[in-house]
Amino acid sequence: MLHYLFLIKGVWKPLNVFQYITFRAGGAALTSLAISLWAGPPLIALLRRFKVEQVQRTNGPQTHLYKHGTPTMGGLLIFLTLTGSTLLWMRWDDRFTWLLLAVSTALAAVGAWDDYVKLVLKDPRGAPSRVKFAVQGATALLVVCYLTVRPPNPAYTTMLNVPYAKDLFLDLGVLYFVLAAFMIVGSSNAVNLTDGLDGLASGSIIFCAITYGVLAYLCGNAKFSAYLRIVHVEGAGEIAVFLSAMVGSCLGFLWFNAYPAQMFMGDTGSLFLGGAIAVVSLCVKAELLLPIVGGIFVVETLSVLIQMASFKLRAGKRVFRMAPLHHHFELSGVAEPKVTVRFWIISIVLMLTALASLKIR
Repeated sequence: MLHYLFLIKGVWKPLNVFQYITFRAGGAALTSLAISLWAGPPLIALLRRFKVEQVQRTNGPQTHLYKHGTPTMGGLLIFLTLTGSTLLWMRWDDRFTWLLLAVSTALAAVGAWDDYVKLVLKDPRGAPSRVKFAVQGATALLVVCYLTVRPPNPAYTTMLNVPYAKDLFLDLGVLYFVLAAFMIVGSSNAVNLTDGLDGLASGSIIFCAITYGVLAYLCGNAKFSAYLRIVHVEGAGEIAVFLSAMVGSCLGFLWFNAYPAQMFMGDTGSLFLGGAIAVVSLCVKAELLLPIVGGIFVVETLSVLIQMASFKLRAGKRVFRMAPLHHHFELSGVAEPKVTVRFWIISIVLMLTALASLKIR
């Protein structure tokens, strides 16, 4: 919305800055951060009033029992501030931003439904898993269909750009669309699994958003993409505004979610954050960088799969003390804040590793 102020720059010349993505991306981040810091305390009070609070399972780490009664469903703060800030600073004619807002809304809705059933209706099973997966699958399928009809770059519709290699692409044909749908559903659930320690998921998402924000800005610029030999995607630069708003929203949420957390994200936040990042990777044609920059989420998910497989195939034997992996370290004697910060450090290293692909070719 504010983007169009540059049209009246003749009235006041400084309004010209509203046409620049970098300025609006910074504005989006600061706006979502400021609103989050302002709206956080009232939201916490509201969640407490309606008793939307964490029910801590007794078979989890004993150090987590104090978390019982902590307001949950704080993902509403991330979603609402992200959406509001994006609408304020985006170009309203950019298709990628609208796609990301639509995906975020769908996944946030199913996450909120799951949280409502578990926390308000007090049904520990939550929403039926088959329905949740059906909504996630349908959302992924619609995204894939849209990107098939209107691909980011028609010359590379079914191709994967191999990072760290010069002009190397893999043409997967129809399998590309299967992979794309799997990435959206998988990423959505991977962030959900990682959301088990104070600040862990929100902090890790920030580094993913920064990485893909840089990639989106560069691939949306014809000169930069040609110089760096990455796929040019017209209009992708506007994704940086959405991701900057995400960074600001997650920072604001982290203010209240840092140890000891005043509120938790819940499925309302984790499902849409993971799904949105996956859709961004498809839009900027940097799909193979997702498991790198989101390495924490990949490892956390693998730890759950390995634990389940070991338990079933090895007569109840476990590989880890508890899964996901962050609980294994907790039960090994590492304090929760230390586990979180160390995972953040790994996320920063992975972010830098992913960004290095821009020059290592």
